[in-house]
Amino acid sequence: MAIPALALARALVLASVLQSPATPTVADTMRLVLLGTGTPLADPDRSGPAVAIVVNGDAYIVDAGPGIVRRAAAAARAGTAALSVRNLRRVFITHLHSDHTLGLPDLMLSPAVLHRNAPLEVYGPPGIKHMVDAILDAYREDIRLRIDGLEHGEPAGYRMDVHEVVPGVVYRDSSVTVTAFRVEHGSWPYAYGYRFQSADRTIVVSGDTRPTDAVAEACGGCDILVHEVYAQQGFDRLPASGKAYHASFHTSAVELGRIAARARPKLLVLYHQLFFGSTDEEILREVREGFPGRVVSGKDLEVY
Repeated sequence: MAIPALALARALVLASVLQSPATPTVADTMRLVLLGTGTPLADPDRSGPAVAIVVNGDAYIVDAGPGIVRRAAAAARAGTAALSVRNLRRVFITHLHSDHTLGLPDLMLSPAVLHRNAPLEVYGPPGIKHMVDAILDAYREDIRLRIDGLEHGEPAGYRMDVHEVVPGVVYRDSSVTVTAFRVEHGSWPYAYGYRFQSADRTIVVSGDTRPTDAVAEACGGCDILVHEVYAQQGFDRLPASGKAYHASFHTSAVELGRIAARARPKLLVLYHQLFFGSTDEEILREVREGFPGRVVSGKDLEVY
């Protein structure tokens, strides 16, 4: 009798993978790691926006908010070895807002100092190459001393392989296909979301966006939709100027509920939450007005 009971227990665990944070020990299953769920607000509990898609022992990072390398190190210490600092080799930037890119110098240089032996691959909208080149120029003397001085740094780790991309398939390897899609983020001329598809799961990351059908189309029943959000109740208390800005650049919880109902994700994960004085419970309630499915308000270092 003990063997069937154990088998049943294992089956129940496997069936719940999409309903709860994943155990970060299965190397070949695509997982989502929330490295940072914050906004420009200096919240000590939330690093700047950054998420990692991990599959087959490789990490694919979306955005580089402040604190990204230390958050990745914390995730590695918690069991996701793919996020150890020397393994940080790919990043997909959604747009060039500072809160999504202030960690880019950290991602470029800190792993190189710690002996990353391969270039960092950077994918992003037009303008990302200029940003990377400017960072390299700013740290030119530091890089020279670390390579040619007593540290004997690995030159390959300080090289950047930059790709300015347009919507469509932007990356493919034996584990994952990455597709960029256009979103609407206020006055930014280029802002993207990304769709990651592996053999077993599909994860879509919205980036920053006001409501757009592109997110629902990219998801189309995906396993996980990671979407930015602001609290409607808190928004209603803002002055008119604040309302005009946020309505143009971001998506309310009520609007997101309607988007998710069309997108039909198995799990909706909120990040980049603008609470405006509201709570996790209130923002979840607003999303659930339009979306009956599984939804969580994400926090840094959670794994799904």
